[in-house]
Amino acid sequence: MEKTIAVLPGDGIGPEIIQQAVKVLQAVADKYQHSFHIQEYAFGGAAIDRHGQPLPDETLAACQAADAVLMGAVGGPKWDDVPKEIRPEKGLLALRKRLGLYANLRPSRLFSQLKAASPLRADISEQGFDFVIVRELTGGIYFGNHQTFEEDGQTYAEDNLRYSEAEIRRILTVAFTTAQKRNKKLCLVDKANVLDSSKLWRKICQTMASDYPDVDVNYMYVDNAAMQIVGNPGQFDTIVTENMFGDILSDVASMITGSIGMIPSASMAEGSFGLYEPIHGSAPDIAGQNIANPIGTILSTAMMLDYSLGLSKEARAIEKVVDQFLDQGYRSADTLTPGMQELSCSAIGDYIAQAI
Repeated sequence: MEKTIAVLPGDGIGPEIIQQAVKVLQAVADKYQHSFHIQEYAFGGAAIDRHGQPLPDETLAACQAADAVLMGAVGGPKWDDVPKEIRPEKGLLALRKRLGLYANLRPSRLFSQLKAASPLRADISEQGFDFVIVRELTGGIYFGNHQTFEEDGQTYAEDNLRYSEAEIRRILTVAFTTAQKRNKKLCLVDKANVLDSSKLWRKICQTMASDYPDVDVNYMYVDNAAMQIVGNPGQFDTIVTENMFGDILSDVASMITGSIGMIPSASMAEGSFGLYEPIHGSAPDIAGQNIANPIGTILSTAMMLDYSLGLSKEARAIEKVVDQFLDQGYRSADTLTPGMQELSCSAIGDYIAQAI
């Protein structure tokens, strides 16, 4: 198989972790006789430094022409003082919009080898959990109208939360089909007791549920969902929610796994095109020290192989080797516990690539 992958190393630890993921991709290509055309492009703060904007035209064009995109992380205090319209985060929002990446899939799984690193009580972590949050990514309050204005001698700020029926149906379709591939349980998280937008989400979900009779659907207010994720995460299989709620809940879900460095994510467009990245930030405080955890990025490549390239056997091989890595007692700095052996970022990449 011959595929083109656009790589956006980004900022901070981004280039370090991306380098390890590329090692693994090359190992997969060699073992399974594929040809991956991998090219790096400037994005985020690095692109601001080189091109004066976070999303250069060349980068966008390369992403649009690729079969999939692999990204590191963007941003950092270095760019806090640049005009807000060209901040690294603006480039990320623009990229999602231009590529039509409307569905974010973020798994939350407690690796059995990392239970001691989870902040959950032992009786909760012992039960384990494995669920995925399907987050709508291009609508809602982040993309609504924002304004600050003066009225009656006071300053007001206003942010508009807006969703169309088509946007909601589109993401719910992803959620229902995801649930069908897992354990056939779907939870819609909303605030339907207060927000009209949430009432519309719930109404549409209730209507669509009849098209998926094999999926058990329930509903939960977002405040309760936040409590349940830390109190009884094992009850969940597939969670679907709007943009801002998904942003917050997926970060909560990442923390209970023991390390956000272990968690991959996929942002999908129509069809099979997607952008894949770890969920953590650019961590500029540890950049260049070779101690970052690249496993979330490496597992993101597994999701890419599965969802965008149709190479499920190769994806499972990566996941199997990550489990093998943990079984051997090897750890990254952020997951290190007594009795385990710490490996550097590059050594982890070498181990997984060689094991492939």
